[in-house]
Amino acid sequence: MAKYRSAKGKTVDMGALATKNERVKAVGNMKVNARGDIIDASGNIVVPVNKKVSDRYAKTVTNRAANIVKKTPQPIKTAPKPEIAKVQLTKEEIEFIMEDEENEEVEAIKAEEVAKEVSTKETKK
Repeated sequence: MAKYRSAKGKTVDMGALATKNERVKAVGNMKVNARGDIIDASGNIVVPVNKKVSDRYAKTVTNRAANIVKKTPQPIKTAPKPEIAKVQLTKEEIEFIMEDEENEEVEAIKAEEVAKEVSTKETKK
């Protein structure tokens, strides 16, 4: 804080004055000291200002990683794998699967032939 000059010309350091009196009961009806700690009737600190600020911050911040309160991680429960039901295929489905496998074999053979043709053209050049 800055230093101010009073009406009589004296220099008043507001920062030093606030630091010197931060444990003194504040004027008003809030039951706090000058720092903002909640105090009881005899002046003992019940809830420190740091705790109050961290609780308020935890309530307003939506990002759980930014919260000060650290919680123990809970083990992740995995659902048991469902058993795969054995399904009977119809004749049409079996034929479709067989045709698909044959088509894959034909495509592989065609790819080999194209590769051979390309390699023979390159050797002729």
